Amino acid sequence: MMLLALLAVAPLFTACNNDDDDPTPDDDNEQITTLTYTLTPVGGGAPVSATYRDLDGDGGTAPVIGSLTLAANTTYTGTLSLLDETKNPAVNTSAEILEEADEHLFWFEPTPANLLTVTRTDRDKNNLEIGLQTRVVTTAAATGNLKITLRHQPGTKNGTFAPGDTDVEVTFPTTVR
Repeated sequence: MMLLALLAVAPLFTACNNDDDDPTPDDDNEQITTLTYTLTPVGGGAPVSATYRDLDGDGGTAPVIGSLTLAANTTYTGTLSLLDETKNPAVNTSAEILEEADEHLFWFEPTPANLLTVTRTDRDKNNLEIGLQTRVVTTAAATGNLKITLRHQPGTKNGTFAPGDTDVEVTFPTTVR
């Protein structure tokens, strides 16, 4: 009988201590709603930019994705700007990524491969590339896409795409003319 009484009362004790059962949010990956890639011609001229914006995240409303139109046979300096616009005021995620540069790597994939060449020009404390700053070189006129992926690689960054997981991935339609 005593055992039955203990079994009946046990759930009351565990239900009162719910604090340990509440999951804590996983804040490892960056929240990114907006990515803007701005390219400035090295020899002078107007900057070109394309913006990806997805204020409600995966699912829901489709993201708004701009496009890039670049001059043939031209070198550009590139800058990525990332925001979390779910917060008010918006959070400059680029600054957070720079603070944790040894955990982040931007990967650039033009399709077709000869559409343009992207070189990351910034480095983290371990001398590994980051990709917030780039140099882009176009060749002949062509049409394709530029996919930009931010890899979150805490403790595993080695300069390759493989370790970690994806914080954001954006494909900009790209024209070189």
